Amino acid sequence: MSKAPRAVRLDPTNPDAAIDEIAREGGIAILPESEPIDVAEPAAVPVAKRGWSWGSLFVAGLSGFLTLSIGVWAERTIVSLMNQSPVLGYAALTCAAIAALALFVMLLRVLRDILRERKVETLRLRATTALAGSSLTEARAVAEELARLYASRAETAKGRAFLADSLRQLFAARDVLTVAERSLMAPLDAAAQAQIAQAARRVSLVTAVSPRALIDVVFVLVACARLLRAIAGIYAGRPGTLGLIRLARQVLGHLVVTGGIAAGDAVIQQVVGQGLAARLSAKLGEGVLNGLLTARIGLAALAVCRPLPFVEATPPTLADVAGDLTSWRSAPEQGAP
Repeated sequence: MSKAPRAVRLDPTNPDAAIDEIAREGGIAILPESEPIDVAEPAAVPVAKRGWSWGSLFVAGLSGFLTLSIGVWAERTIVSLMNQSPVLGYAALTCAAIAALALFVMLLRVLRDILRERKVETLRLRATTALAGSSLTEARAVAEELARLYASRAETAKGRAFLADSLRQLFAARDVLTVAERSLMAPLDAAAQAQIAQAARRVSLVTAVSPRALIDVVFVLVACARLLRAIAGIYAGRPGTLGLIRLARQVLGHLVVTGGIAAGDAVIQQVVGQGLAARLSAKLGEGVLNGLLTARIGLAALAVCRPLPFVEATPPTLADVAGDLTSWRSAPEQGAP
């Protein structure tokens, strides 16, 4: 026998009591279901930049002192030469003016390199934020800024034209950045990976045949510096000396964050696979190891210099850039008794 429907007044202070009473009488209580709330993951918070440190103050103070000392010494030298011979004085003044002009141009180039590197860092951070927040406006702004960054690069002309035509038809932040990655980053990524592979092969060969450990160290350092400069030139322009030092610090920081230079599983797996090389020659195994470490540094530089995070493309691995260093290891070992 069905019961007639009836209304039950719920006590705001204790609504569960009325629900329990309905259940005891055999009624059915319909309870509101709490729907899950989609909580968006917070966007990546940029790392706060460190302020002045004692080391920075020391460098700034020492630089100012040396600049004043050189200025006073130059002024006294010019005055002394003027008193001895006006011709010598004017010649010294001309040399000082040329040196000052060259120093000014060098400082302008250093400032340009630093601003360009910061622009690349800002673009990568903005792209990461646009992906995390699905911001279409920010993604389009990043794509347009990226196209302006490579406006003078002939190899990106076709990609820039395709990106400009596609922006009006894309309505998702990930789609915009994916097309920008395909159009502009793909050829640059291929060139950077080719540079890394070439440097790894060169380091592996030279350190395998060099007779001195000191030659190995010097050659690896020079090769890594050239590799960093080449990768920076591919993505954001060739840096100067100070820009190269700043880039090296960023690459080392990236290596530390991602697990160290040789502590990653990929490096260990590649090195363990060199059993034949180690048995044939310890020097040959050392050359392969140096080539793998050079490739690891190149991959870290690629991640630092790339103005976009990897959206659709897969980040290159050691097997992609240094696979030919280990491609010969399997066949002889399988045929060995």
